[in-house]
Amino acid sequence: MGTHSMRKTFGYHFYQKYKDLALLQQIFGHSSQSVTMRYIGITDDMIDQAMQNFSL
Repeated sequence: MGTHSMRKTFGYHFYQKYKDLALLQQIFGHSSQSVTMRYIGITDDMIDQAMQNFSL
């Protein structure tokens, strides 16, 4: 496991615990919160959850 994987894992768990995306954005030095969400995989989680809950 490399440092980049650990950085992303830290970000994911930090967000799950504190839900403070603005602070996490500053920690990572990202230009926007959407970049931070995509970086830590939250966007993918949200899409997966929406698809699981969707039914016709």
